Amino acid sequence: MAARRRRNAGPSAAGTPGEGAVLPADLELQDLYGAFAAHGLDDEDLDDAAVLVPPVRLPAEPELAALAKAVPMFDWALRLARWAAPHRAVDEFGDLTVPDRLPAARLLGLAPEEGEAEEEAVVEAMRAWSLACDLDLVEIGTTAAGEHVAVPGPDLEPAEEGDPETVLELWLTAAGIVRELAVEADSQELEREDGGDAEAEEDEEGLGEVEDARDEAAELLDEALQVLYETTAFAEPGTETVPLGVLAALLVVPEGEEPSDELLGDITDVMVALDPMLADLSELGLLDYRPIDPELFDEEEGEETAGAGAEGEPVELDEAESARFGLVRLTPLGQYGIRQWLLEDGYDAPLVGDLAKGDAAELLRGVSEAANVLPEEELKVWIEGREPVAAARELLEAARGTDAYAPMRRMLCHSALTLLGAPAEPAVREVLGDPELGGGAAAWLVALGAADVPAPDRATALWTVVDAFAAQLLDTGGDPDQLRELVAELPVTEEPADYLGELWRVDHPYTADVLEAVGEMHPDRAVAKEARKAAFKARSKG
Repeated sequence: MAARRRRNAGPSAAGTPGEGAVLPADLELQDLYGAFAAHGLDDEDLDDAAVLVPPVRLPAEPELAALAKAVPMFDWALRLARWAAPHRAVDEFGDLTVPDRLPAARLLGLAPEEGEAEEEAVVEAMRAWSLACDLDLVEIGTTAAGEHVAVPGPDLEPAEEGDPETVLELWLTAAGIVRELAVEADSQELEREDGGDAEAEEDEEGLGEVEDARDEAAELLDEALQVLYETTAFAEPGTETVPLGVLAALLVVPEGEEPSDELLGDITDVMVALDPMLADLSELGLLDYRPIDPELFDEEEGEETAGAGAEGEPVELDEAESARFGLVRLTPLGQYGIRQWLLEDGYDAPLVGDLAKGDAAELLRGVSEAANVLPEEELKVWIEGREPVAAARELLEAARGTDAYAPMRRMLCHSALTLLGAPAEPAVREVLGDPELGGGAAAWLVALGAADVPAPDRATALWTVVDAFAAQLLDTGGDPDQLRELVAELPVTEEPADYLGELWRVDHPYTADVLEAVGEMHPDRAVAKEARKAAFKARSKG
């Protein structure tokens, strides 16, 4: 699977502590897809762009294995493999013989115990048998007498017992098979729509067209699965379901644009192309999918069914009517599967909590330096179950320093203290006199509602202003819109020369960077000019 890319670059000028720093980001969804346009990347930039995959939260492997075993098609494959013991006759292709096909369907509960069965029931049983063969849950051999037989494979017993490693490895293989078959079926459909025939497939040009159609379908499905992975990573619990039309729009419409009539047609085409592929993947539990209602295609033009009224005006569709156009939700198994595919392709696909396994120093350093991280989620995982005062002391100690990431660590420490809340107050009061931590500690206590907090001295207050702004520079990655808001909130007095004259003397590694940002972004030209002069002085004093 091709992961989306985002550029990382340090915000600081050459020779400063921030040079080359990998910028952390509390990433919004739009930062993860559509990143080429958002950051002005063209094809030549892609090799230099970092790949970002959002962190996801997954159940433990035993729970995932239980979910996999509960998938009907996977369960049927296990049951048929056990049914094959000690051996069962098959034809030369490894398929069940005709006398065994109806009993197989009855074993799976697809056909009644007596009487005739629907042909579809036998077809489903044969598909489950084929999956069992593909997963080597049954192995095909030939006896000395030349008879073809199937016997249970070595993975059957641990899979039946629920061994997580075995079950998930088998399920992931099955998901990959279904994914390939879904693409194959869709590309054949595209080929039929284009008027291809059997003879055309035999010549070189026809084979090339088939291959192109297969690649196109595979790329579309991969992109759809990746967008679902990203949206699920950011979705609140219970809101992971995505209308198929929204998914298609995310794949078709450039970020920040409204869909034109032509793009609306493309969205419909993508919906129709994805519909059967997503339905196939839902059979292995990757997705919960409600397909497009086939009756939509049979309804006559002019009926008010597809969002347009009799006069061509948009029509508000209720929830039930909207669902007729398809709904899709990536399941925990689906997240697991896509993450494994990304890891196999060499991408970094983190889990929420990966950075919260060590002490506070490891936590703050890891979150500060990671590009694809959800900071608050990592902080929540780390503080869970910890004694608040001890945790606060550990966090405050880890926040000290003057290295390139120190401002970020202090900002993250402040966020973690806020999550700990009032019980952390004793530890915070202990650092009120600290030159690095005192200003932030005083601000935190005031925000908590404390009325007896002494104001920090002028030097500490100015140092804290620079430190807090430096942390925002790192956190936003130099985003101009966010920086303009930050710059406008700086407490510059009516005499900017006086205030900035104090600020450039602050002994902080990012002083010059902060002043340069103010000089570039401040809406008041007089303030901007004084900031540029102050930045020059800050650079010169070193």
